[in-house]
Amino acid sequence: MRVVTLIGFVFFLTFIFTPVHAGNKEKGDPLNKPTEERITATVSNLCAQIPVLTMKSESPVILFRLNLEDSKTSTLREIRISLAGSTDIHDIESLRIVYTGDGSSAANRQFGEISSPAPLIIFSDRFVVNTAISYFQLFVKLKTNIDLLHRINATCESIETVSGVIIKSEKTAGKGLRIGVALKQHNEDNVDTYRIPGLATTVKGTLLAIYDVRRDGKKDLQGDIDTGLSRSTDGGKSWEPLRIVLDKGMWGGLPQKFNGISDPCILVNEQNNDIFIAGLWMFGVLDENGKWVEKLNNNSSDWQHQWRGKGSQPGFSEKETCQFLVTKSTDDGRTWSEPVNLTCMCKNKEWWLWAPAPGHGITLRDGTLVFPTQGRDSTGRGFSNITWSKDNGKTWKTSTAASRGTTENMVVQLRDGSVMINMRDGTNRTNSSGSNGRAIAVSPDLGKTWTSHPTSRGSLIEPACMASLHKHIYTENGEKKSILLFSNPNSKSGRHHMTINVSFDDGASWPEKNWILLDEGLGRGYSCLTSVDEQTIGILYEGSQSDLIFQKIALNDLIKP
Repeated sequence: MRVVTLIGFVFFLTFIFTPVHAGNKEKGDPLNKPTEERITATVSNLCAQIPVLTMKSESPVILFRLNLEDSKTSTLREIRISLAGSTDIHDIESLRIVYTGDGSSAANRQFGEISSPAPLIIFSDRFVVNTAISYFQLFVKLKTNIDLLHRINATCESIETVSGVIIKSEKTAGKGLRIGVALKQHNEDNVDTYRIPGLATTVKGTLLAIYDVRRDGKKDLQGDIDTGLSRSTDGGKSWEPLRIVLDKGMWGGLPQKFNGISDPCILVNEQNNDIFIAGLWMFGVLDENGKWVEKLNNNSSDWQHQWRGKGSQPGFSEKETCQFLVTKSTDDGRTWSEPVNLTCMCKNKEWWLWAPAPGHGITLRDGTLVFPTQGRDSTGRGFSNITWSKDNGKTWKTSTAASRGTTENMVVQLRDGSVMINMRDGTNRTNSSGSNGRAIAVSPDLGKTWTSHPTSRGSLIEPACMASLHKHIYTENGEKKSILLFSNPNSKSGRHHMTINVSFDDGASWPEKNWILLDEGLGRGYSCLTSVDEQTIGILYEGSQSDLIFQKIALNDLIKP
């Protein structure tokens, strides 16, 4: 079972019970002194907010910490759990409580029996506690095909030892934990790691999730990495099996670990439902001098990364620079074409790198297709830009750089028709305590010219990580309205607190009262947003409870908190 990172305890409910009880009367003990037990119990949610997941064996919900102070041992007899406040307790298949250790060593002993859901559940056992600190956790297993807008609210009613009740808690405040889907997990389908999510909704309403399939490890390119896709036709409740949509196999006589494809981006043509997926292909390895390494084979341990050193260089050929590939589907994502290589069409020869920016692209109001892209200039420095097509994807053009020192980005079209680009800023990696913020620019002419936005580097904080920007259009009282949505780890110092922000004024402000925290735990931090329908937002992200998590959020939760 995957170890859960504990970021902080909230909703602390601590009571101390110091019972006095009669000991066994011994011969020759005229005083018959009573024994005394002092034990403190602390009960909390694992985090203020973590997702409870379907398609996963079980999810942790509550943490119990017992502090044994005066006695050498105590016997834990009963823990009572209430599910009051859950949307529907029948979303739960089963619950169990597990002793997980004393903090210095791991353990996995079950307390009591596995239980079916009920308004009040009593777990009974005779569990001897003989360490100063003991941890227990409540785990919940969810059914499949349940409503993803529901919540699970589990609280501890009481804990009892053989000496008596040691905790009686009030109901936990809040609305409970959101439900999600463990779309992809570590070692699922014999794949070590799934990373780099993209998410889009087709014209027919199908959800398409894309991601890196990192078969042999968690590292970035170079490696045996393909682009995978999952389809959902029921709003994300269930997902079809993994499809591989970009895979170069053993191209050029080299094994798959020297033909990796990474950083996918998906784009739906909203005029005809053609769907494009772009990915970056790396052939072989360049050495520290930027020269292609000869005679690579399965036993070779050479490794390089396109953003590291001279891992990608000026030029157009596979042995000089990484390649920009695009595959296309005309049947709602069921089948995919042989990839087309856009490198010679769009890359400037002197650039070290030209690559898709992961996430999703957009269709402008006039039908122009826009991919967010990124690269390294003639000095190797990162930049962010866009790549666009006015002929439904037959030909593509690449814009000037919106910013230098930036990389991964996503784009939206604002109400005035201009394009806004929201970019990962490399300087934020070392700005955890001082100034910190996403770089933001706007262009009225498809990237011929860019203007820094007033909120640039001062509004949306980040720990130097990919983020998602998405425009959502909905109808209210017969009037069409739009909001901007932004998701990322809402932190300057680490990839935790996955949060969705809302802007009602085209990105001029992001009111804190409208933020929604999805996952307080530590993850890899990438995310991608989409509109499931007018009233529902979908997000695919790298979370604390699974490699890739899909969640749905009601629009009213965002605009009317």
